[in-house]
Amino acid sequence: MKKSLTYEQLETLGRLDTCTVSNVIETFDVRLRSEGFADSGIRCMFPNLPPVVGYAATGKIRCSGPPPVGHTYFDRTDWWNYLITIPPPRIVVVEDVDSKVGQGAFVGEVHVNILLALGCVGLVTNGAVRDLGAVERLGFRFFAGHLAVSHSYVHMVEFGTPVEIGGLQVEPGDLLHGDRHGVLSVPQEIAPDIPSKAAEMLDDERRVIELCRSEKFSIEKLRETVERMG
Repeated sequence: MKKSLTYEQLETLGRLDTCTVSNVIETFDVRLRSEGFADSGIRCMFPNLPPVVGYAATGKIRCSGPPPVGHTYFDRTDWWNYLITIPPPRIVVVEDVDSKVGQGAFVGEVHVNILLALGCVGLVTNGAVRDLGAVERLGFRFFAGHLAVSHSYVHMVEFGTPVEIGGLQVEPGDLLHGDRHGVLSVPQEIAPDIPSKAAEMLDDERRVIELCRSEKFSIEKLRETVERMG
């Protein structure tokens, strides 16, 4: 597990939108620009809530058939012990590995209250969620591929292992950032430097926008401004 950020560092990172964080990560050239984020199949269910930042607690589920033992996810409460081994704030990342993804919702209102008590702030899944109204009022973030009215036979099959959600590879303890635009992983070695770099980048962008709205706008001035930004 990599060293966790301080509370202040996480708070500062959480005040940035995910697009800005993505732009800044690109400037460090630590990964390909086509990697590190979930695709558009993973939707933000509550776009009016602010960004969320947290460390990934991973698991895999199935939904369409009964588990070998028991009948619901409450038969596997041992994974709650695993959750608290991940530094807070925690984002639960659950891969639905069933042949019929999204048959049942792993998390709804009751389970969200359990997760909140365990220091979790959001859920990312290629599977389904439910109880949107109640969950949004709690301020818990949902990023999901599906909605479902039933739990069906949803059950945990493993946890604490790597998962893949919308093309994003997630390891336990990865730092995630999400908002209405989607979810991305944040390389922890550069995370403390992102806010200051973001401030510089936003200043540059603001100068371009102000020029474009100015009566003194010209292509020549636009070109000069963009060139100075590098």
